[in-house]
Order: sequence, then C-alpha cells, then structure tokens
Amino acid sequence: MSRASSEEHELIESGKPRTLAQTLREKPEIPLAVVLFVGLVGGWELAVRLFEIPKIVLPAPSAVALALWNGMQGDFLKHFGITFYETIAGFVLGSATGLVLGALISQFRLLERTLYPYIVAFQTLPKVAIAPIIVIWFGYGVTSKIVITATIAFFPLLANTIVGLRSAPQEQIELMVAFTATRWQVFRLARLPQALPYIFVGLDVAIVLSVIGAIVGEFVGAQAGLGYLILQKNFNMDMAGVFAILIVLSGMGIGLHLLVNAIQRRVVFWMDGSSDRVMGA
Repeated sequence: MSRASSEEHELIESGKPRTLAQTLREKPEIPLAVVLFVGLVGGWELAVRLFEIPKIVLPAPSAVALALWNGMQGDFLKHFGITFYETIAGFVLGSATGLVLGALISQFRLLERTLYPYIVAFQTLPKVAIAPIIVIWFGYGVTSKIVITATIAFFPLLANTIVGLRSAPQEQIELMVAFTATRWQVFRLARLPQALPYIFVGLDVAIVLSVIGAIVGEFVGAQAGLGYLILQKNFNMDMAGVFAILIVLSGMGIGLHLLVNAIQRRVVFWMDGSSDRVMGA
C-alpha cells in the first residue's frame, strides 16, 4: 500500500476530515486547472487591452462576464430551458433506439448483414445537410430539434452496444450453455454486464453530441433556444453575447458529462476508472 493510500486509510479510520492541503496533494489536477484557467483568462484580457483588439473581433473576458450576467437577468434561462429539453429528449430517443437496435444486431448476424450497411450509410450523411429536410418534415418547433439530436446521439450507442455485447468471454458463454442456460439468461447474466462499460462510454459520447445536435437544429430553423439566440447576437454584432452563450453551452455539456459519469460509477461499480474502455462516435 502506498503512503498516500495508507494516510487516507488512517484518516477514514480515525473519522477526521481531510484538510485542504491533503486534498490538493491527492488531487494535484485541481490547483493546476485553476492556475491554467486564471492564466488563460488573464492573458486573454491583457492581450485585448494591450493590442486594442476590437470587440467585434474578440471581446474581453470582462465584457463576456458582463454579457453573461445581463443575459442571466434577461432571457438566457428561458432559451436555456428549451435547448436543454431538446438535448435531453433527443438524447433519450436516440440512445434508446441505438441501444435496442444494437442489442438486436449483436444477437442476430442476419440482421447485422441486412441493416448495418444502411445504418453506416445514414451515419456518413452530414447532419447539417439533412437538418433542413427534417425541419421541413417536422416543423420549426422542438420536434424537429429532438429528431435531429436523436440522429446524432443514435450511432455512438449502437456501435458501443454491439461491441460490448460481443465482448463477453466465449468460455463463460459456453459454460452457461452447457448448464442449459437460455439465450435470455446468457444475455442478462453474461453479455449485458460485460457490455455496460461500453454502453456508458457510448452514453457519455452521445450526451455531449446531443448538445451539438440541438444547436444545429436551432441554427437551421427555430423560434427559440440558445442556437436561435446566437444567430440573433451575431446579426446584432454582439460578440460578447455570443461568447456568453457559448460559455452556457459548455457548462451544459460539462454538467451532463459529469452526470453520466456519476451514474456510471454507481451502476458499473466494479470497473476500474483507470482502465475505462473508450470508443468514439
């Protein structure tokens, strides 16, 4: 046992809370991240003021912070709620479809040979190109944004589910079959637990892409939402407002990413965080 681990064990046994110095020593990335953030923001502010960069080209962080504050007092929250709803609804729809279809394809080779080429062909289509078609079909309301978001969130779950369900050790499956286990029992007791780490990686990728999907849909045609607000700010040459909305979107993506990771640690509690299996979209 390492020295840090033994010290942590002693603190837990004694019931004493960890001091700030001990926490920072165990997680040095926290002060490093803070220093990096302060350095970047400070350098950005200094560069804008020193070189007198026009606000329309690059607004200062102080101007962005002011625009963010004014926006929070104004209509940011209303538009945030709409974009958040589109993101979550599209994520749920796309992820559920990818999960179910991935489970079916992983179990039936004929289904894979029949459907998978078409799925890959659909995935290669730029979503920006088909977004106007979806808006025409489903209208300018939130429905078209949810569908666009679902098409983007769909494939990461599909691919990761297929790979995960096929990653179960063959010896374990053969042993269960030898003990007369049914196909459902093999799926539930062997394949699904082995696939959960892959599935959660797919969920993590999909939730971040869902934010992008909602904004793409709002760019194409919308009457509300953060993407709609960005277009308004661009038209009015309000670059500080645009940067403020981008900060809100980044915060949304980070928050959803952390939420998925927290659920993963609860559900896939046996997986070592240092050996996560990662598959991209």
